[in-house]
Amino acid sequence: MRFRDRTEAGRLLAEQLTSFADRTDVQVLALPRGGVPVGFEIASVLHAPLDVWLVRKLGAPKMPELAIGAIASGGVETIGVDAVRRLAITRGQLDAIVSREWQELARREAAYRGDRPPIDVHARTVILVDDGIATGASMCVAIASLRRLGPTAIVVAVPVAGAPACAFLVREADQVVCLSTPADLNSVGEWYVDFSQTSDQEVCTLLERARDFAPRLESRSAHN
Repeated sequence: MRFRDRTEAGRLLAEQLTSFADRTDVQVLALPRGGVPVGFEIASVLHAPLDVWLVRKLGAPKMPELAIGAIASGGVETIGVDAVRRLAITRGQLDAIVSREWQELARREAAYRGDRPPIDVHARTVILVDDGIATGASMCVAIASLRRLGPTAIVVAVPVAGAPACAFLVREADQVVCLSTPADLNSVGEWYVDFSQTSDQEVCTLLERARDFAPRLESRSAHN
């Protein structure tokens, strides 16, 4: 399956998540930037609130697409020691990569969330969304950081994930919903006709538009 764009992928993925629709305990969290258009479509169908959960992949020197770890909001940091050794990455190189990504995470936190209060996922079901998973490193860090906040369950929802990464995430999350699980996934972008970069402005616009979803749910709940 090859998706036209992230919007189509999100709509197709939402069809597999309808059991979570119209529930007051559901929170959709998208990994920026590419996960936000996917998450927007899911939140729209489920009538659930949408927000972002910030995770930054740590890319190898000269090979930024190759993950050697990840960081997430809340100070969670995971380093792939074997990958660092295999690629002969020096301590100085690693420290520079980690420092740069923490700065970028802080910038995005301020840009996307502004002065909104911290996300409260305690006793809630979190649907954690991205546009695809290659290694699973970023998603694993997102799961680990969210676990600290006491959600009832974490459901990973992605349009495409490599089979090995998907099998690993099944052990980390409470549920994994994935439309395509190719045995050998070299790049998430290969599974999209249009995989153009999602801008910061698009993320902010979609988050603003999504603020209408939760009030409608609250209104229906008040009449039930």
